[in-house]
Amino acid sequence: MMAPTTDNAGYPGDPSAARASLEALRAEIAKAVVGQDPAVTGLVVALLCRGHVLLEGVPGVAKTLLVRALASALELDTKRVQFTPDLMPSDVTGSLVYDTRTAEFSFQPGPVFTNLLLADEINRTPPKTQSSLLEAMEERQVTVDGTPRPLPDPFLVAATQNPVEYEGTYPLPEAQLDRFLLKLTIPLPSRQDEIDVLTRHAEGFNPRDLQAAGVRPVAGPADLEAARAAVAKTTISPEITAYVVDICRATRESPSLTLGVSPRGATALLATSRAWAWLTGRDYVIPDDVKALALPTLRHRVQLRPEAEMEGVTADSVIHAILAHVPVPR
Repeated sequence: MMAPTTDNAGYPGDPSAARASLEALRAEIAKAVVGQDPAVTGLVVALLCRGHVLLEGVPGVAKTLLVRALASALELDTKRVQFTPDLMPSDVTGSLVYDTRTAEFSFQPGPVFTNLLLADEINRTPPKTQSSLLEAMEERQVTVDGTPRPLPDPFLVAATQNPVEYEGTYPLPEAQLDRFLLKLTIPLPSRQDEIDVLTRHAEGFNPRDLQAAGVRPVAGPADLEAARAAVAKTTISPEITAYVVDICRATRESPSLTLGVSPRGATALLATSRAWAWLTGRDYVIPDDVKALALPTLRHRVQLRPEAEMEGVTADSVIHAILAHVPVPR
């Protein structure tokens, strides 16, 4: 943890100190991951909003490393589950185990009982196992044998999926996609970033040893709590609320879409815009905050018409067009 200062503005739990700690994540994660600032910011926004993140990118762009580096820099407990076709729901949530010493069944917690769950290649497991995460993501609890068991706080699911390989995969149902606060696309690095990656590896960087790479905790649960309290006090004007509603309603009327953004999606966009406003140093939300978070918050909540998809239309292009069309409040 960063050592707290002794003045009034820096005591533990102070919002300004919490913001500084969360901003320090970029520099800390950059010790392990090159050039993924938007994804880092998205993960922090999700933590502030108590949401979950779907990371999409081709193999080898450091999706898993990014989540591991975030967990190391945040001093959070983390567990990883490799989703495979034979994975069972109990492998995620836990199960009742018979104890021969007491002649009773006792609950053995699964990997979901953690602060940061990395669900690797989530679309490689059947819907039955995918659905085991729904209650955990929405209700922050797991019910086994009729008994609800609360999950730790903070709790975030960071799931990864490959956008180009479909053989042996099970597309996530709309109900599950809607449980993710953000869908972040992890692009291939620029030429210079790729040179930096190779240079680090040539100098001995080991992605499996983040401690040796110098990644240290710079924030913790107390900072997150202080930050969440400050985000909740960030002002949202009626005009901004109406702007968010107009954007989401426009997706329901788009001729390119068969499914628009639900009221849950509108609530998510308002929450992520609020968190982004606070992270950038303001205590009020402006239209640019809404625009900045519209793509990652909404892209997975809409469904393209087949004919639009055949013409090369994407969810991102539809949302871009809507943002350009909906009047911006002054």
